[in-house]
Amino acid sequence: MSNLILDTHTLLWWLFDDPRLSTAARASIANPKARIWVSAASAWEVATKARLGKLPEAGDVPTKLPQYIRQARFLELPVTIEHSLKAGALPGPHRDPFDRMLIAQSFVTDYPVVTTDQVFKEYGAKVIW
Repeated sequence: MSNLILDTHTLLWWLFDDPRLSTAARASIANPKARIWVSAASAWEVATKARLGKLPEAGDVPTKLPQYIRQARFLELPVTIEHSLKAGALPGPHRDPFDRMLIAQSFVTDYPVVTTDQVFKEYGAKVIW
């Protein structure tokens, strides 16, 4: 059984059946043998961007994300102290705290991240796209 972590944009694109989701990403998420993880950091990012008016197309996702995650049969990935220490210790100039946390969670769990964002590869995280 494979485990995958969804980047925040991937989660939203999946929920909205967005055509920007790659064929490989879509197939990986749809695989019935895959365990799909959504980080608490992604929920934080969705709530933050919605508050700032940067997700007008998200509809009720910011307020009903737990229900959407359950309906999709995804799993919640909590942020642990180990994840936090790894994220804080990551080198380099990348300042996005949400990306840094997902990268750290990928390293700690050894799960690939489903993302189009090249910064994940630059850090050496396993990526599916």
